[in-house]
Amino acid sequence: MEQALFDLLLEYGYIGIFLFLMLGIVGLPLPDEIMMTFVGYLSSVGRLQLVPTFLSALVGSMCGITLSYVLGLSFGYPFLKKYGPKIFITRRRLRVTRVLFRKYGSLLLFFGYFIPGVRHVTAYLAGISNIPFPRFALYAYTGAVFWSASFIGLGYVLGANWEIVFDALHQYGTKLVLVALPFAAAWIGWILWNPQHKKTFDTK
Repeated sequence: MEQALFDLLLEYGYIGIFLFLMLGIVGLPLPDEIMMTFVGYLSSVGRLQLVPTFLSALVGSMCGITLSYVLGLSFGYPFLKKYGPKIFITRRRLRVTRVLFRKYGSLLLFFGYFIPGVRHVTAYLAGISNIPFPRFALYAYTGAVFWSASFIGLGYVLGANWEIVFDALHQYGTKLVLVALPFAAAWIGWILWNPQHKKTFDTK
């Protein structure tokens, strides 16, 4: 898997990261977290620059979730019910996400990123529910920042041991990510805005 991801990045670079995240958010069954953790690792060893990597992932996530919102707003629930299975949004995912959306509302746009199978549906339901765009953007784009920072930060911190996070995820689930989220976000924020590190990345 590592070699396949590396080959993809060699061929498409930051555009590949953008497209990967955008299509993954829309609904295609792509290993989003694996990609982001892997590019975080590549940033830690100088294969990629951290700032463009983070921005590519963030913009890709934001574009993907915005596209999903617009589709939901424009075509409604019949569209998702009819075409959802073609982009791997099953009826079970729809039922689960609808229950969570009714319970948590707009907050699910933020936390849904960290729930596999749910993040692909939340923006569609937000559009179908006619949630105003400013409210949608506040929760969805903030969630994208934290989601991207969490996994890229984990990959950067873990370095060559980046794959151990997935062994831990299989054992402890999303609770581990939610616990690690503020630490990873703080770390990548420090890296991005620390002048010494910015000079280091500019010279690589």
